[in-house]
Amino acid sequence: MTLHVYNSLTRQKERFEPADPAHVRMYVCGMTVYDDCHMGHARVMVVFDVIVRYLRARGYGVEYVRNITDIDDKIIARAAENNESVEALTERVIARMHEDLDALGVLRPDHEPRATQSVDQMIAMIQGLIDRGYAYATDAGDVYYEVRKFKHYGRLSGESIEDLRAGARVEAEADKRDPLDFALWKAAKPGEPAWDSPWGRGRPGWHIECSAMSTNQLGCPLDIHGGGADLRFPHHENEIAQSEAALDCTFAKYWIHNGFVRVDDEKMAKSLGNFFTIREVMEQYDPEILRFFLMSSHYRSPLNYTEDNLRGAAEGLERLYTALEDVEPVVYEDPDHVDEDLLPWVVRFRSAMDDDFNTPEALAALFELAREVNKRKEEDPDGARAAAGVLKLLGGWLGLLERDPKAFLQRDTGGFPAEEIEKLIEQRAEARKSKDFATADAIRDRLAANGIELEDRADGTVWRRASH
Repeated sequence: MTLHVYNSLTRQKERFEPADPAHVRMYVCGMTVYDDCHMGHARVMVVFDVIVRYLRARGYGVEYVRNITDIDDKIIARAAENNESVEALTERVIARMHEDLDALGVLRPDHEPRATQSVDQMIAMIQGLIDRGYAYATDAGDVYYEVRKFKHYGRLSGESIEDLRAGARVEAEADKRDPLDFALWKAAKPGEPAWDSPWGRGRPGWHIECSAMSTNQLGCPLDIHGGGADLRFPHHENEIAQSEAALDCTFAKYWIHNGFVRVDDEKMAKSLGNFFTIREVMEQYDPEILRFFLMSSHYRSPLNYTEDNLRGAAEGLERLYTALEDVEPVVYEDPDHVDEDLLPWVVRFRSAMDDDFNTPEALAALFELAREVNKRKEEDPDGARAAAGVLKLLGGWLGLLERDPKAFLQRDTGGFPAEEIEKLIEQRAEARKSKDFATADAIRDRLAANGIELEDRADGTVWRRASH
């Protein structure tokens, strides 16, 4: 089986052929840290976490870099609004970002460079662009990239310079030579953080940050450059222009962009009152349920955030964990050593993921495998253990099913604490033993009303929290 990825640059699926399979160089645009991560950030982070996990599971060596933008107009404005320093704001937001992503099971990148720690590399790249004739400094101390000098500008967005000038929202600065020219360096304003440079005190523009940080860490070309679809233009278009002009090489071979998050089929926006942070969602839903939900649509498609879809994700993940309940899975290190009769599920899962990381189809394969585990539990316990082992192996490739099934199914959802549930189950058992069925039924009804499902088995009663 061969892995194919959709390349936003060529607008088609292509066979994945990195320069060195043992060292895939992958860069993803990270957070601008002025506020808590929202659902759009969650999707970006989980999508590329799944891609990294799967590449590594397929045997590729991956060096993963995800930057942090810790100097920006929004950051400066928010710090002023809060009456605190930029450093205090960004340190707090970065810590909260890591807490959110850790909860979602997002692996830390191999490198997480910060813009403020990479200014020297940015200044060097800007000077190189000036020396090569692609950028110009103004009397005010700003430096702009001259878009018309780069003949391939618009290749990623698929637009000509003329069309982009007519339709794009661009900065209208008096000292620009062309409205499409973008800032590489911004002259210092009173009270703002600033660094010394050949053009005077100032700070870098947003676009140059990623070019400098990615190539400084990984060199050129990158195998994969990723981010949200909203970054395709102008951010990623500008990254290509400045990187290739400065370094005289192809900047990135494969461009991967994930789709938007919509809320009840509307664009997520603070102005519409449908804007949710990761923390707000995790107050109601277990982080693994949120992770599962973020994989329920193909990464390039829009993801519709609704309560029904989140409840559906909870029910789906519970089905998988229920299959693993009361089974001691065989531990498989890789899919090449699973029982032969289980290979069809491995093949279906890998075929889905090899087709541009198709997680909905991969999850469908896991559901089929869960049904097989349940079917074997009574008639073939050893076969159930083997099937459960494959289910855990493949789920782990997606960052799922790594918890104890009982702990997940009995997780706290804000209802009864586990100790009280256990006491009520004991009281119900005594009532049933005494043939006091009215009391036993009342306890069951009370638990059900609080989202607790009971299952009476030969060896006793087990419970789990309902997903709704």
